[in-house]
Amino acid sequence: MHDQFPASASRWTPARLRQDCFNTRLSMTVLVITLRVYSRRIARNTLDFLDAVMEVLIFPIQRIQTDRGSEFFAHTVQERFMEYGIKFRPIRPGSPHLNGKVERSQKTDKIEFYAMRNLDDPELEDRLAEWQFHYNWRRPHGALGGKTPMEMVCSLLDSTPLREDVQAFYDPSTERIQERNYQLDLRLRKLKECL
Repeated sequence: MHDQFPASASRWTPARLRQDCFNTRLSMTVLVITLRVYSRRIARNTLDFLDAVMEVLIFPIQRIQTDRGSEFFAHTVQERFMEYGIKFRPIRPGSPHLNGKVERSQKTDKIEFYAMRNLDDPELEDRLAEWQFHYNWRRPHGALGGKTPMEMVCSLLDSTPLREDVQAFYDPSTERIQERNYQLDLRLRKLKECL
């Protein structure tokens, strides 16, 4: 949900959610992006983004994988994940390769969108919404056999579980508030396993 923004745009922080629709028969992952721009990487903006995504969600989110940005480790954010029945899975520090799909789509955004825009444009939010629509509905993707993400999502709708089905399998007792400090979090995880 977090990405690198061009250095010249220090006053904007994009938020990105990669929605994977996974179909085991086809072993395919479909990337649908949701984008917003915020002035700071803080928990309040993360919550706003998450709530906005949940309103327009095409299919249920089972887990969120992020980097170790502090905005994701706020208790209010992790508690909201749990309220929505979403597993929080932060990656190890210094491991962007574990978020390869997001890293690749960020590169596409940087080359095809941000490089062509004035980031001080008062209509940046509108241009971002247009880019998101183009990316999801009109832009063919080689990894999807030339289909758009939405064409692929529509073809998988019958085999995609409903939110109620996903939440029925969510067990909140297996989730815990995680620590941003990776080493401390590992120790706490091992301690919990011992109890």
